[in-house]
Amino acid sequence: MGYDASRADPGTAWPVGTALRRVLPVASVILVLLGLWEGSKLLFDFSDQRLPHLAALVEAMFTPTQGGTGPLLLVQMLVNAWATFRIALGGFLLGTLLGFGLAGLFLRVSVLERGLMPYVIGSQTVPILAIAPMVIVGFGRLGAAPWAAKVLVSTYLSFFPVTIGMLRGLRAVSPQSLDLMRSYAASSTQTFWKLRLPSALPFLFTSLKIAASASVIGAIVAELSAGPREGLGVMILDAAQSYNSRPPALYLAILAAGLVGVTFYSLVALAEHLVVGTRRAE
Repeated sequence: MGYDASRADPGTAWPVGTALRRVLPVASVILVLLGLWEGSKLLFDFSDQRLPHLAALVEAMFTPTQGGTGPLLLVQMLVNAWATFRIALGGFLLGTLLGFGLAGLFLRVSVLERGLMPYVIGSQTVPILAIAPMVIVGFGRLGAAPWAAKVLVSTYLSFFPVTIGMLRGLRAVSPQSLDLMRSYAASSTQTFWKLRLPSALPFLFTSLKIAASASVIGAIVAELSAGPREGLGVMILDAAQSYNSRPPALYLAILAAGLVGVTFYSLVALAEHLVVGTRRAE
């Protein structure tokens, strides 16, 4: 029998076409944003001091820093972006573990949920700009490594969405499914791993996407409070102080921070596709 393309799964029959369908919307959005950038500059007659041309940004990326004797600005951006990504990754992982643990604890011990949940929620009402300097200074006096305080600030922002999303997902199991597990004489641990956790995966990955973005924000804020060290936060602060002499540097630093956040979010989305998509296929 011949190949019937009409009966094939479009996601597997034409992998190139599927890739294009996923890439084209993203490319279209990027082109629209670039057009809006240049169009706004021409329409509203913004000066180069307020809104530089895209060509000026590209030129600035390949301009040596430190008065022409340092590395290219692009190299400096990549180095600082990698430093921020490492801090955000550490905060994301610790925040995920903390949120996962709190959700499981609240599920098992309702008294702890009633007692601790108000403090978990209240912790997010305190501005991170007020907490970050205290954490940096406190850890510095204890002799801890600078990166540890930055990771802790990133953890502070990322654990909350994981806690709330995971707890909601663990409780989203239908009563009929729980009754079925009881009829099989399954223990609470078996019910957790075989029923509650698989059912909570969509909720978990949704909260992980939020936590990924929050961890990047926490890392940048921590870098702003940590003094003249590496990271996009330091780069943004330096570019803001020298904005009058080189406006493109600040825009590039902000764009780099946005790209780190988008990259982190995309990695979590890819993990969701691999884990949740595979389970659905099974």
